[in-house]
Amino acid sequence: MSRWGIAAGLLAAAIWGGMYVVSKVVLNVVPPFTLLSLRLVLGIVCLGVILGLTGGTRLRRHQVRSILLVGLLGFGISIGLQFVGTRLTGAANASLVTSASPVFIMLFGVLILGERASRQRGLALLLAFLGVLSVSDPRTAMPWGGSLAGNLALLGAALTWGLYSVLVRQVSQTAGTVQVSLFAFLGGLPMAIGMSVVERTRLPLGEVTPLIVAGIFYLGVISTALAMYLWNKSLQLLEAGVVSVLFFAQPVVGVGLGALLLDEQLSGSFWLGAALIGAGVVLAARPVRGTAPAGCRGKAGPPALER
Repeated sequence: MSRWGIAAGLLAAAIWGGMYVVSKVVLNVVPPFTLLSLRLVLGIVCLGVILGLTGGTRLRRHQVRSILLVGLLGFGISIGLQFVGTRLTGAANASLVTSASPVFIMLFGVLILGERASRQRGLALLLAFLGVLSVSDPRTAMPWGGSLAGNLALLGAALTWGLYSVLVRQVSQTAGTVQVSLFAFLGGLPMAIGMSVVERTRLPLGEVTPLIVAGIFYLGVISTALAMYLWNKSLQLLEAGVVSVLFFAQPVVGVGLGALLLDEQLSGSFWLGAALIGAGVVLAARPVRGTAPAGCRGKAGPPALER
């Protein structure tokens, strides 16, 4: 099992967990799709500079086309559905429903990549999911009492993010992580810009202060360029079933930072949830009996699109 892959996945999830503290401030001024467009542009610039300095390997035309379509799925459709669902049902509900993403990651890993569906991985996923329920307190969400359209949008966001994560693993077997991340951002940018134009008719831009600008740069450089690179790298090095469990570190960090920076209180359910998620990660990281270590297996699955 790749320790770097586990560390990369956990760090990406941790960054996204901390992202919500910054996003809460920035989204009061910058509409969602406008912010997403800015994040993608900053991510493209950062990774483009890195690729230029390192002289990255050139991709074939069919590889670029595949990655662009995967980026459209992930950064256009999936995140777009998440924004729509969150706006219709609320943040607590969105957090609960989209926590189904790891289930879809593991499912698509079996169906598309041919990964083994083991009881060990299933138990790890269950432990981590119970941990999320304990950390996030689902009593604050009302998935069956909110907007049906909003809940369907959130479910669609979870499903498409799971598909994106699995397809990224496929594409990453024949392309570098920086290249995959860069062209995925480019694939999602047109839809993000188009939706930002639409939303500006209803959600005008607020007062942009130096603090807001700093927040935008943080979200673009750290939460987008760096975190997506780490997530894609983790998927390159590990089976999708393992990475799916790492995703659950996100709410732990989010709630923890909320307590640290916003003076929110941590209850016993938080520590119980954190322990369950930690146990799930440890269990997922253990080799499954009867399978070879990740570094000894061949490339995953036939060529296909990624998210």
